Amino acid sequence: MKRLIPILISLLSLNAFAQISLSVGAIEIDQPVTITVDINNTTDTNCNGLNNPNKVYMHSGIGNNSNAFGFNVIGNFGDDDGIGQMTDNGDGTYSITITPEIYYELTPAQADAATQIGIVFRNEDGSQELKDDGCADFILPIGSVLINLTQPTGDTIVVNSGDNVSLSATIIFQGSATVQGTFEVFYNDVSIITGSCGFPNCNTTISNITESGTVKFVGTPPGSSETGQATFDIIVAPTVIEEAIPSGIEDGITYGADATRATLAVTAPGKEFIQIAGSFNNYAPTNADVMKRDPATGRYWLELTGLTPGQVETYQYWVFDTNPIMNSPALVKTADPYSTLVLSPFDDPFIPSNSFSGLGAGEAYEYPAGQEREVTVLQTGQTPYPWQVPNFQKAKKEDLIIYEVLVRDFDANRNYQDLIDRIDYFKNLNINAIHLMPVMEYEGNESWGYNTSFHMALDKFYGSPDKLKEFIDLCHQNDIAIILDVVLNHAFGRNPMVRMWMDDPDGDGWGGPAADSPYFNQFPTHSFNVGNDFNHQQPLVQEYTRRVIKQWVEEYNIDGFRWDLTKGFTQNCGNGTFDGNFGCTNEYQQDRIDVLRTYADYSWSLDNTHYVIFEHLGNDNEEQQWANYRLDDPVSKGIMMWGKMTDQYSQLTMGYNSDNNINRIGHQSRGFNAPRLLGYPESHDEERLMYRNVEFGNDTNGSHNVRDLNTALSRMSALGAVSLTIPGPKMIWHFGELGMDNSIFTCNDGTVENDGCKLDTKPQPQWVENWLGDTNRNQIYTDWARLNALKINEAVFEGDYTITSGNLTPRIDIFDTSIPSTSLRNVIVLANFDLVTRNLSTNFPTGGTWFDLMDNTGNTTFSGTNVNIPAGQFRIFGNQPATLSTESLNAERTFRIYPNPVNDTFETNKVLKSLQIFDITGKLVKSFDEGYTETDSYDISDLTPSIYLVKIENSNGETSTSKLIKL
Repeated sequence: MKRLIPILISLLSLNAFAQISLSVGAIEIDQPVTITVDINNTTDTNCNGLNNPNKVYMHSGIGNNSNAFGFNVIGNFGDDDGIGQMTDNGDGTYSITITPEIYYELTPAQADAATQIGIVFRNEDGSQELKDDGCADFILPIGSVLINLTQPTGDTIVVNSGDNVSLSATIIFQGSATVQGTFEVFYNDVSIITGSCGFPNCNTTISNITESGTVKFVGTPPGSSETGQATFDIIVAPTVIEEAIPSGIEDGITYGADATRATLAVTAPGKEFIQIAGSFNNYAPTNADVMKRDPATGRYWLELTGLTPGQVETYQYWVFDTNPIMNSPALVKTADPYSTLVLSPFDDPFIPSNSFSGLGAGEAYEYPAGQEREVTVLQTGQTPYPWQVPNFQKAKKEDLIIYEVLVRDFDANRNYQDLIDRIDYFKNLNINAIHLMPVMEYEGNESWGYNTSFHMALDKFYGSPDKLKEFIDLCHQNDIAIILDVVLNHAFGRNPMVRMWMDDPDGDGWGGPAADSPYFNQFPTHSFNVGNDFNHQQPLVQEYTRRVIKQWVEEYNIDGFRWDLTKGFTQNCGNGTFDGNFGCTNEYQQDRIDVLRTYADYSWSLDNTHYVIFEHLGNDNEEQQWANYRLDDPVSKGIMMWGKMTDQYSQLTMGYNSDNNINRIGHQSRGFNAPRLLGYPESHDEERLMYRNVEFGNDTNGSHNVRDLNTALSRMSALGAVSLTIPGPKMIWHFGELGMDNSIFTCNDGTVENDGCKLDTKPQPQWVENWLGDTNRNQIYTDWARLNALKINEAVFEGDYTITSGNLTPRIDIFDTSIPSTSLRNVIVLANFDLVTRNLSTNFPTGGTWFDLMDNTGNTTFSGTNVNIPAGQFRIFGNQPATLSTESLNAERTFRIYPNPVNDTFETNKVLKSLQIFDITGKLVKSFDEGYTETDSYDISDLTPSIYLVKIENSNGETSTSKLIKL
């Protein structure tokens, strides 16, 4: 299908592209052409220039007039890999020679249908771009004879049976103005009309259309044998069957007991009809694939039959609109809004097979040839994941130590297996929750994930659904909860609910919400928006949000959500622009208070102890409405609020005696009636504290210069002491516990660009090779692990507290007078962030001996009225020793098998003398008796899928047994 209006625009504006010249008069699909770009007199401003680049790349695609990049794209944006690199001509111009059908690897059908090439020029790392003067892609037409079809204006039109369709076109020859000529019209490749053109248009009418088909308009200039063509599709609207939707059918896929059947449903108000196109009908839907419509609700649905149990199928909804509003397409092809797994032609080719296998040609998850956009995966007869811990008991909110992780930047493979392999690292740090930055299907692969497009679907870049479940299950086995970052303020352009009601003024298949969208605002109604802004007062949006919650809680056993950008959940603060109303956005808004409470209530209806966390960063009076909500329930609720304290803690660690008051790390300072402030000195979104230390720290004392790396590292244990210990939930950003000193603006090549590269994939983490073995970094990890253990296991840390701060020697008093004095009921934390030793008053609330709680032997005592604390150090005293002994902190790790379930090979976390495998009858079926280290693997590919028992013996003769599931 070809939308034809842009052809004329493209051709006539080619001469306006002063930067581009061609070696031929017109680009032909099977002939070589040299494309030259002139970057002289351009500047690197927004998207209009290349400023002294080392290299110039042509990032380009080819397609029809619906999408100039629709058939294939050549180039990896941002990679200096030679693909699309142009030759430097030495005079500020750069050239590349291509033969389009070869360069873009076109099929014969694509070569025949291609009408234009889209181009963006860039420098070697993609930090500079050259587009046209309007910041649009350069579009170059293909062919010497071009047809500009002015009526109809779309690539697809929908008519009723018996309707007539008027055609109007102009013929353009070798870039000249409109010419006369002759034309022939074909319908489904059958000639139906011939004629001559008047001036300036060729006009005709197709009468009495009774079946769907493709119209091909072929034009010939006078005195020439060359022709050009344009096509569009006519869809005859079918009769939609009105039938009540069966009970229990939800939007999306509903699987039943019969694995040869599945029912699809979608809510699409205002749409005329919907076809289902899928692998089961070769993406050639007929009237039999038109969805039925429920007369009571308007929902569309259809039962699929004849499916093969367990076979991976894919499908799209083809959504038709007979009278689309201005700029909206008559046909949108889209994946299911409620997809739980999608295949993407844009992203999947670049996903490593060790993260998600089966994406190649001929494999289980092969993207269907000849299609466009994402498709939904459907698979009946799936085997449920065998959860080892189906009913995980979460830690109390007061005891939470959350570890925030961006999977992409955590370890070398950048996937869930990396996290699985490091479970002992998490366990030994004594955290009890892991917060995963967004893992829902987002646009692109290497992203922070906040550009979500499918909220119920797992993005495949980090691994498969079962691999994420394996990680969650393993964490639950180790008393670690999993919290997901959810991004429901907005969605990006691939989202089906954006596309089904889309404003697409340039006809390229992309656009923002149209005026009739039942899901999105055309302009955001707050001042912090990215992407397309959800309208959370719409019932359909609220239902969609509930389904998202349900999917992750019930399918993945997720323990909590961190809700991104909750300031955006208001409808009150729009001003008809994309900037919103800043003052209004930051004020108290009752509508977002109410709707976010209902979402929290729904989460708690599914899981009574579900963690609900809002990233609001707003005024106290509004945050109190959530933090104090339902605290009187039998199982106390209350929504945890992100408490950013980065700047104040950074001032302390850098050694500056200003702007360092940390009192607001405590919930009492904000009027919360319970510890529901999730305080943190560092998160994914701020510059790293250690980087600030070494770049900007106080260097006025040569013997304690904060800009010295080892000196800066020596101050980070004290940071943990004056943050982690304060009653209430706390958060660590990954590798803060190892003093990671890479800037947030580190580029993927290791350089640092201020205010640039923030979202870049970071160089491979060094912690395996260097950080864990570094004495100074390891000391932070050890100290924070001790502090976390104290916080989680000692009851006093759920008590009351006072914070005395505002200088370089903050003090924290933690106490619970309901605890007997014979137990740990008073804790004093003293820290010195100055550059010199300070003699600090202990001011113990009671006399007698006090104990150094960082000494896990309980033998170090103190009773003085003052204590000398060296620069950058801390002391933590208790009226009694901690109940945590050396043995309890360093107990031998529980025997563990991973992965479990297993396909062919597994590893263990122990050095073993022997390992034996028994079947469920007790029969020994396999034995390993050579002596094995923690890095060895055990091959069981010859065993049949079943449940086995694994018995191990270590070098001391001690034995242990664990269950193993072979898939």
